[in-house]
Amino acid sequence: MKKKGFAVAASVLLGSAGFAQGQQAPEPAQASLPVQTAQVRTQPVAPRAPAVIKGTTATPAPVAARAPALPDSAGPAEIGPAMNLVVGKSTLVRLPGPIERISVGNPAVADVTLISARELYLLGKTFGSTNVIMWRRGGPTTIIDVSVSADASALEQRIRMLLPGEDGIRAYAAADSLVLTGVVSSALKATQAVQIAESFIRAYSRGLTLAVTAGNQAAQQGQQITVGQQAITGGMGGQAQMPKVVNMLRIAQPQQVMLEVTVAEVSKTLLDKLGVGLEGTRTRGNWRYSILSDFLTGSAGLLGAAGRPGTSLTVDAERRDGLIKVLAEPNIVAISGQEASFLAGGKIFIPVARTNDVTGFPTITLEEKEFGVGLKFTPIVLDGGRIHLKVAPEVSELSQSGSPFTTVNGITAILPSFTTRRAQTTVQLMDGQSLAIAGLIKNNATETVKKLPVLGEVPVLGALFRSSEFQTDRSELMFVITPRLVKPLGPDVALPTDAFVPPSRGEFFLGGQLEGSGSSDVPPDRGVMSPEAAPAAPAPAAPASGGFQMK
Repeated sequence: MKKKGFAVAASVLLGSAGFAQGQQAPEPAQASLPVQTAQVRTQPVAPRAPAVIKGTTATPAPVAARAPALPDSAGPAEIGPAMNLVVGKSTLVRLPGPIERISVGNPAVADVTLISARELYLLGKTFGSTNVIMWRRGGPTTIIDVSVSADASALEQRIRMLLPGEDGIRAYAAADSLVLTGVVSSALKATQAVQIAESFIRAYSRGLTLAVTAGNQAAQQGQQITVGQQAITGGMGGQAQMPKVVNMLRIAQPQQVMLEVTVAEVSKTLLDKLGVGLEGTRTRGNWRYSILSDFLTGSAGLLGAAGRPGTSLTVDAERRDGLIKVLAEPNIVAISGQEASFLAGGKIFIPVARTNDVTGFPTITLEEKEFGVGLKFTPIVLDGGRIHLKVAPEVSELSQSGSPFTTVNGITAILPSFTTRRAQTTVQLMDGQSLAIAGLIKNNATETVKKLPVLGEVPVLGALFRSSEFQTDRSELMFVITPRLVKPLGPDVALPTDAFVPPSRGEFFLGGQLEGSGSSDVPPDRGVMSPEAAPAAPAPAAPASGGFQMK
């Protein structure tokens, strides 16, 4: 079919949601349609069926889609070399032959514009991949793959600038990720390199958001984009994809930190109490008179006297002194940047009353509770031998007194209670330095007097009608931590069980000995550490001012 003026070819592009309309350049006699060259313009239009162009203006007409009119191609499609683009950067490609038309698989990933018959302009918009189909004039169709990623070389330059001395770090772009490889000197440097990479890709977020917003608007408005001699209509919306940072960095020599924790407590209790109980009963005629003055402290009377029937005198006096000393020194080792935990103690199950959600009746469940000497800490080795510590030591034990508990059947039981000393903080110390991270000094005094009004206030004789109790509690608690950079020991390490010798039958049954008198089977050279692995002996810590000595 031949017509004067413009010839129209409506085609549906591969994988595209837009419309295509354009013109073909004049062809020789054997060509299908001679056409004129249209003026390049950009005009937003609403999505509609392909337009029929007459003269120099386009009038929309609801016509059915027809088979695409493609230029003559000789042979099957060729696969061209892949192209790698950087987000936000453009490039210009010179083609070996004239190109009549192009098609982009996903315009949201890259903008491709045919500047001339032999020049192609490409712009990376967002992270991803797409392809471009190019129809040659009288030649085969060429398909090239286009990948858009972050600028890995720029990231390497920024890491070298911010982390001098870490020249072994390499950055690679892989799909929607940035991969960091190489060897770093410490775990801190690896963490800093990952943080730099995350801030680097975060800089693309604003540009990606704007690009995606514009793409969505273009898809809704059906924006027309004219490239060279062929007009491509429509756009494709998408969602911005933020690349991920894949950390494949290796540490040249992992640094290990041993934390020494000392928990020391001294508690002293003083109790003095005195109580008097007087009871007398008299009967005169039909009347019975009684005098009762029971101001005992609750304990059995230490002194008592009884006169005539119905008369008694009880005196309760007590003095009690108590001293408690707690010393716990847990040690634990962890790699820089990793958390470690330690517990030397046990577990106890406490019954807890709950209401069943299904039946509505009360039930008893067991709740697990740990006690003993526990420690959790996370070390990070910094520059210059500084160690960043997040530490949480704890010492707990079962208390001698418990809490009363009433069961479902009305039975009263005693639940165990715990005495806990816990501290949690974050500090920085040098290798081998000690620091008291927590402490407590407590001095409590309690005085209690129970007496009968008026009579209890009489001097001397008033002691028969009152009870006095005086209690003093004094305690001091301190947490001291010492981090050390350590290295592995040799194979022969001294163990606490090396010096133990089991007793023979005669020593155990006849002599009652728990340890034998023979020699140990441990080699004499066991327990000697290699010079490079043995840590330096720590200096003795000075006692706290006005407190108790630690050891």
